[in-house]
Amino acid sequence: MASEHRRPLAFIVVISSTRRAMSLPVADAIFWVAAACCLLAQLAIVQSVVISPARAADREPASAMRRVAEIAWAVLPGVALAFVFVFTWRAIHAAHLVAPLAAGLPR
Repeated sequence: MASEHRRPLAFIVVISSTRRAMSLPVADAIFWVAAACCLLAQLAIVQSVVISPARAADREPASAMRRVAEIAWAVLPGVALAFVFVFTWRAIHAAHLVAPLAAGLPR
């Protein structure tokens, strides 16, 4: 028993050519639910930054620049996320156009 080699438990992902892709309507639904959740979260972040009351000590000009930078740092991740969503959308639809061709099936 001491010479027996024991492997640790691990998850092994096997990708085969016969694997069925997720149907396009399901993929679209998941995509749009994720996009809506991210949009709501981003709107809440921007709203909290824009509407937050300015502190009394922050009435100086340097504070105005700090506030603009804070708003920019709240909007910038949303813009980056929009690019990610655009490329994800393209990848989802490109995969569904290529999969039937690779299998030799008509579109």
